[in-house]
Amino acid sequence: MGSAVAYHLARRGWGDKTILIEKEKVGAGSRWHASGLVGAFKPSLAQVKLTQSSIRLLQELEARGRSTGWKQCGSLLLARTRDRMTVYRRMKSQSVSWGIPCELVTPKGCQEIWPMLNVDDILGGLWIPGDGVGDPHLFCMSLMREAVESGVGVMEDCKVTSVLSKGDTVCGVETSHGPIECEYFVNCAGFWARQVGQLAKPQVKVPLLPCEHYYLHTKRIENLDPMTPVVRDPDGYIYLRERDGCILAGGFEPVAKPVYEEEIENASQRCVAEDWDHFHVLLQELLKRVPSLNQAVLHKLCNGLEAFSPDCKWIVGEAPEMRNYHVAAGMKTVGISAAGGVAEATADRIIDGYTKYDMYELDINRFLGLHNNKRFLRDRVKEVPGVHYGLPYPFHEFETGRNLRLSPIYPTLRDNGAVFGQVMGYERPTWFETVDKDKADPQKERPFKIAHTKTFGKPHWFETVQQEYWACREAVGLADYSSFTKIDIQSQGREVVDFLQYLCSNNVDVPIGSIIHTGMQNDRGGYENDCSLARISENHYMMIAPTIQQTRCKVWLKRHLPRNGSVTLSDVTSMYTAICVMGPFTRNLLSELTDTDLSPTNFPFFTFKELDVGLANGIRAMNLTHTGELGYVLYIPNEFALHVYNRLMTVGEKYGISHVGYYASRSLRVEKFFAFWGQDLDTMTTPLECGRTWRVKFDKDIPFIGREALLRQREEGIGRQYVQLLLTDHDHELDLWSWGGESIYRDGNYCGQTTTTSYGYTFKKQVCLGFIQNLDKDGRPQPVTNDYVLSGHYEIDIAGIRYAAKVNLHSPNLPTKYPDKERDVYQATRRPHEPHQFLGRHYQP
Repeated sequence: MGSAVAYHLARRGWGDKTILIEKEKVGAGSRWHASGLVGAFKPSLAQVKLTQSSIRLLQELEARGRSTGWKQCGSLLLARTRDRMTVYRRMKSQSVSWGIPCELVTPKGCQEIWPMLNVDDILGGLWIPGDGVGDPHLFCMSLMREAVESGVGVMEDCKVTSVLSKGDTVCGVETSHGPIECEYFVNCAGFWARQVGQLAKPQVKVPLLPCEHYYLHTKRIENLDPMTPVVRDPDGYIYLRERDGCILAGGFEPVAKPVYEEEIENASQRCVAEDWDHFHVLLQELLKRVPSLNQAVLHKLCNGLEAFSPDCKWIVGEAPEMRNYHVAAGMKTVGISAAGGVAEATADRIIDGYTKYDMYELDINRFLGLHNNKRFLRDRVKEVPGVHYGLPYPFHEFETGRNLRLSPIYPTLRDNGAVFGQVMGYERPTWFETVDKDKADPQKERPFKIAHTKTFGKPHWFETVQQEYWACREAVGLADYSSFTKIDIQSQGREVVDFLQYLCSNNVDVPIGSIIHTGMQNDRGGYENDCSLARISENHYMMIAPTIQQTRCKVWLKRHLPRNGSVTLSDVTSMYTAICVMGPFTRNLLSELTDTDLSPTNFPFFTFKELDVGLANGIRAMNLTHTGELGYVLYIPNEFALHVYNRLMTVGEKYGISHVGYYASRSLRVEKFFAFWGQDLDTMTTPLECGRTWRVKFDKDIPFIGREALLRQREEGIGRQYVQLLLTDHDHELDLWSWGGESIYRDGNYCGQTTTTSYGYTFKKQVCLGFIQNLDKDGRPQPVTNDYVLSGHYEIDIAGIRYAAKVNLHSPNLPTKYPDKERDVYQATRRPHEPHQFLGRHYQP
């Protein structure tokens, strides 16, 4: 990885400004514990693009006479189960948008591609001709030679002992050969990246921990074709490839063995003693899949240690603790697949300040301090390697590292049937099972249950979520929103207003008590954050942001703070329990618990008040729900949380109050056409593309970040449009569901992908949100207009079957038994030409 970063910096003209520090020799280490697999299919678009960049680099180096070991031998993925074949059909469907040629094959076709295979239990496969293999050592050395020729300096047998900072910015490194002044530092230490992070002052958290990882090498096998394709059999956790006339085999066992990396001081020590008992599960599967391996002569079983992140994704980006400290690590055995693309993205970020692709899901800012806790890592990484070949069912949940961040009402929710999902370490109810209180033992707490969705069709929780959904639309639903990021932003004078006007594209200088929904754009107009700001007092705002933004948005805010310290930030996420009550009777319910007048004239939609609720005080109440339903979010000081919850549930009985999980909230917001950051919005998406032009105030006194880019886009037209699609000929009982990432077709031609999807219980249809483009015959995007969107016939491809869909450009008004003028007039997604609508004296969403 270090050689690749040096190479790409050199290509951008920074060769004579770059030094690579290597504690041993460049390219040192054993070739025995490197598989060299290069597969284009990855779990997300960003990883696919980065891998495709790596493949292009391998091909370019070979074309220039630099040896990389690259062979485009193709790869064959095998399926033993119907669900695995569904995964492959979904991959085949996605391949159109990702630009990966592939084809589904029969068991007989699998055997024709790889004659030694036993296909008795195989249902089919996926053939990917563009995949291949390479030699990580040769690749590394070729990159290094090119980098050195472009002026890069290399210091071998040199250890970094400290990374220094001045004013929270990298200023130099101390090494075993003496100090070096520098402006940027890139941690490409791979296996040792976590330890190198700890050398920084302040320490940089790089959550990685190694596990044992096995590679089986045979002696030479006669007549083995050098272009033998790679075989992956994920249902057996194994892969096989040809190397130098031999078979190299390995796998990702379901339960891995973590190790202590402190004991490993150099590359040669990364090959540790093999454990045949642990490898046995993989060996059995290898012999079952390729029976002729029984006759092969074993050369070596190598137990090479590999480091994994807690969510099984790469770790890339600028560290939150220190400016200009970049990380490119956690490539999890596929460094050769990742190196070229990740290194190019790292160089782009250093030189340009941004990357070509949205990479928030790989960004190091997705972690909190808890993720770097060694005990947490040792618990979690046991199951991380198995994720590689596990079935990628929707809403995957880890089973380790749980019960960490818990709201004060967590035990009560658990005992009332909550089934939990985890986000940023927080346990969040996904749905609630029915609990028979008459049979339950009051002395015994209900066991902790983890959510699962082990199907690609109608999930087992469908009816349960349906009941919760209707509670929110026709009675009262209570949801735990405590995981949301909550930040107080304050100043003595008006500095905080000017600060937020510069960061936010909406106008935040609104009356005290107002709530503003705004994006924080980057220089290209994309969303760095999407949040709500409540103006608590003249110079005090409370920001509510997505849970996954807790580290990220703080970094964005801190890096733009006035240098004189006039604006202060306080992360109050852990100080407040957030309870959302939604539904037509929420005003009646809350009115019984507070003396404050909650009528629309005194407490309008999209405003804030500090309330007394029950016997508690100091509760920050916001008249909004993030799902489009009438209701309130109550931010309750933790010590009052259980009291307020109990009062709400007791008084709410007469209004039919029910507990509600995240899945019901998701269904509500998808039907209402509400976009969420990290699912629909990202750093490459602009407000103009997703129907939020009305939230962008171009004429503010203080020009905001990204204003020029958005003005330019407004002038030139948008290249894609956020839409809602309702499947019209889909049977939710029998057909496979859309779970996101499906290809969208307009008049028979590919035009985009879905982002978030859900079943719409009011529409009684599958609802998909996504972006569509106007692609010409060469695949180049043309401007997208409302007329273009509305004039097409749409289909969505779900695992190879196309379903007709009706398109919406703005939030629909759903029929309801209990209409509410305030709520119904508000649309989260609007056409650009629709006039602003103001409700009450404070309303300005």
